[in-house]
Amino acid sequence: MTDSALDDTLQAQDVAAYLRRHPGFLNDFPELAAQLTLPREQGPVASLAVYQLQQLREKNAELERRLAELVSIAAENEQLMQRVHDLNVAVLRANTPAVAARSVIAKLSEDFKTDQVRLLLLGEVSLPPADWLVQFPGGRAELPEFADFLAHHEPIAGRLSAERLYRLFGDQAPSIQSTALMPLGELGILAIGSGDPDHFQPGMGTLFLKMIAATVTAALLRSQDGA
Repeated sequence: MTDSALDDTLQAQDVAAYLRRHPGFLNDFPELAAQLTLPREQGPVASLAVYQLQQLREKNAELERRLAELVSIAAENEQLMQRVHDLNVAVLRANTPAVAARSVIAKLSEDFKTDQVRLLLLGEVSLPPADWLVQFPGGRAELPEFADFLAHHEPIAGRLSAERLYRLFGDQAPSIQSTALMPLGELGILAIGSGDPDHFQPGMGTLFLKMIAATVTAALLRSQDGA
């Protein structure tokens, strides 16, 4: 039906009568309120003008909230990038693989504000004993709890089962409420634990976790090369 046909069959009075019978019409079609032209004089339409203004204020408030959230995320990402950079510098400055590994663990504990860090090594990777180091000479066969994780080669974050937590953190497991796991290729796993259940969450970005894992992997490969 064309616009001219609509003009012949539908009059302004019909629209007005319909709206009177359906006073809640704009609740179902709120976008129309922002498109209506209102007279400037005071009168019964004043409430509609107030409604339009309230709608615009709510939209502006939502846009401001989203902008503030984006600014906050950008600031956090900048801080994380600086910490990852500092981590890389610490590894480069280390004169031995053992010092490089200790530097990584220290940076993760201090700069990233984590409660527990564990490095799980598979096979014959030569590093001095440490309370944050767990070695499995038999390789993946000794870590059946993490077989699926090691197979996917992707970091994960969130809450782990009690069995997995104990395997990672031993007697400290009950204090860990959320964890980030990073695969180190064929070398092992890096685990970061927090007592805050919301510190590491499923679905969080893994870019920085991948960057950390790459740094640690490079440090471990240096130990294999005898650097």
